[in-house]
Amino acid sequence: MKQRSDEHHLAEQLEKAGIRPSAQRVAIAGYVLSTADHPSADEVWQRVKTDFPMVSRATVYNTLQLFTEHGLLRQLVLAEGCVVFDPKVEPHHHFVDDATGAIEDIPWAALRVAKVDDLEGVDVREYMVVVRGRRRGKKAP
Repeated sequence: MKQRSDEHHLAEQLEKAGIRPSAQRVAIAGYVLSTADHPSADEVWQRVKTDFPMVSRATVYNTLQLFTEHGLLRQLVLAEGCVVFDPKVEPHHHFVDDATGAIEDIPWAALRVAKVDDLEGVDVREYMVVVRGRRRGKKAP
């Protein structure tokens, strides 16, 4: 009964965002809108197809783009050629672990960026800081 309740909640969330909630979209939303990870489209596809084997890679890619266009996800390029999706759409920064490639959220208030609005000749729409390094105490594989 809980799964049906979760699916109903997800369908309502999609409708509220202006998205028609098909079975595939609800299945994709079930993972990508609740994860703390920052998955790539292929990672979303691999995860979703374990419970919804008929979902195609193209459907996942198109759905992620749709969710992004409707403000449910943020699409991020944190490394060259690596696009990931972030369900946390409110402002925050990121830490990328050089040893593992793991991406972690950094609260907005944890970093201060000065004078962004003072940049000449640009109208800043948004910004975020990407911090790269290694977690202390972890060794590279």
